[in-house]
Amino acid sequence: MTKDVFEKERIRLTPENGFDLVGIDYFADSDNQLYFVEHFEMYQDALNAKKDRKNQDDYFILYKGTGGEYLYR
Repeated sequence: MTKDVFEKERIRLTPENGFDLVGIDYFADSDNQLYFVEHFEMYQDALNAKKDRKNQDDYFILYKGTGGEYLYR
């Protein structure tokens, strides 16, 4: 996945409010490698869900910052 494609996918999947857990599908075409897993209202709940996954490095938590910037962890 190129950096530009990753950025577009990340922006497309970032929620207006709360936190979305998304995963990476390494076998999908490059425009659809990120997929929605679950939405959370609290960051700690999203983090716990990520920690419960077998391969934590294959998941991101997407959210908007206070200035409207698109963030992930």
